[in-house]
Amino acid sequence: MSALCKPSGSIDTTEHSLEKISHWREEVRYSFTMDEKSDVTVLFGGFTILQDRLIADALQSLGENYVALPNPDFESFQMGKMYGNRGQCNPTYFTVGNLVKYLQKLRDEQGMDTEKIVKKYLFVTAGGCGPCRFGMYITEYRKALRDAGFEGFRIMSFDQGKGIYQAVDEPFAMNFSPKFFITLIKAIVIGDIINNLGYKMRPYEVVKGDTDNAIETCRTIMAEAFMKKKNLVLAMRRCRHELDKVALERLQPKAKVMIIGEFWASMTQSDGNYNLHRFLEEEGVECVAQPVYNRLYMNIWEAEQELMANQSFSKEGQPKLDFSLFKSKVAILGAKAALSAHIKLYAKAIGLSDYKIPDIDMLARMSKRYYPTESNGGEGHLEVAHLIEASEQNLAHLVLSVKPFGCMPSSCVSDGIQSLVASRFPSIGFLSVETSGEGAANFYSRVQMALYKAKQAAKDEFDTIVIPKKTPQHIYRFWYQPKTNKAGTAASLIASV
Repeated sequence: MSALCKPSGSIDTTEHSLEKISHWREEVRYSFTMDEKSDVTVLFGGFTILQDRLIADALQSLGENYVALPNPDFESFQMGKMYGNRGQCNPTYFTVGNLVKYLQKLRDEQGMDTEKIVKKYLFVTAGGCGPCRFGMYITEYRKALRDAGFEGFRIMSFDQGKGIYQAVDEPFAMNFSPKFFITLIKAIVIGDIINNLGYKMRPYEVVKGDTDNAIETCRTIMAEAFMKKKNLVLAMRRCRHELDKVALERLQPKAKVMIIGEFWASMTQSDGNYNLHRFLEEEGVECVAQPVYNRLYMNIWEAEQELMANQSFSKEGQPKLDFSLFKSKVAILGAKAALSAHIKLYAKAIGLSDYKIPDIDMLARMSKRYYPTESNGGEGHLEVAHLIEASEQNLAHLVLSVKPFGCMPSSCVSDGIQSLVASRFPSIGFLSVETSGEGAANFYSRVQMALYKAKQAAKDEFDTIVIPKKTPQHIYRFWYQPKTNKAGTAASLIASV
């Protein structure tokens, strides 16, 4: 009988019995070899709808067989809860449930054999960091897939903190090369720019649906450019002409709501945040969404801080000139410069000649008084910094922090630290809301109450502006984005002329 099975009072504490007790470790022996690569479809998902589709096109242009999962819905959430353990965070339930739902449709609707599905498909995702449990849920994914009848289905991951420098064992068919990640980032950046234009245009479109139709045309243009390896800058210029066809009435006082919070909950365009962006637009609000590339800048900044910390510690026998650290510093500076250059290039091509790129160092300085920047779990100091920035620079009428149920790092910031920050910067409204899958009614009710004050603030701001008798036509064009001290788009446009 083992020590753990002995009755009370007779536990075996001998050295022999203690040697048998060890920390549990998951031993995954899944492989993905070059021989099977041509027959395997790699599933992924988790960005915005447009970005998932652009990423699939971009990676397929490299000869990779990537397919984006459908947008997760409430049924995906229920599926995740059915097969997953209790107490997981909201993004995990939606993600694993969406995967299980997709595989079940292959089996039940398309008649594909389970063994063939396990052999012909795999799922790739990013690992997490710090107190964020999302990246540690790959074990939970495997448990849910096993219970759903897909024992042995492969889940692959890459380290989001290592960027293009991924450690892989040979022979490994997953292409985590620099070219792979550069192409991936191009698709993400282009998707961010087009998405943000959609948020700026939809609230002011004369004919409902015109903006979405133009964006779908842009997606087709960019997909063709990726697949046929055409010039992406020229393709973005073609997108400008399509977007310029959308008639806009921009002199309407609409509240501006900045959406921040946990990465997935604030970014997704699905039931995962109760389709928040569309809900706000139906309420007559303009959304200010955080682009995905903010997270890329954050990863680069964290790598830079870690490098600086390593430099401050002298090790015995370490040479005075450590060329490995110098090489890492050059790589970090190069990554930052390359990302900024691509953002500016694509933004200018589509018509935004002065597109704002986040100053991640400034954001860190802003938040340092309230949040220890050395703590890099979840969104780290970005949530705090965005609220301060929105207040000091008058970027919005309301800041909405969205967090999923069960998210430890985001709840700590939005429910704790942000309360103090909001009291120190009362010029802007702040609301922290939680998504749990089933709580849409409560979520919408709380947001609507906060919107009342935001809408009134937007109207009061607009009423202080004297509207000229004749307004220039360019203020109705999407590419004209003036920078003034006004938060609302309409007030800013009038103030600029």
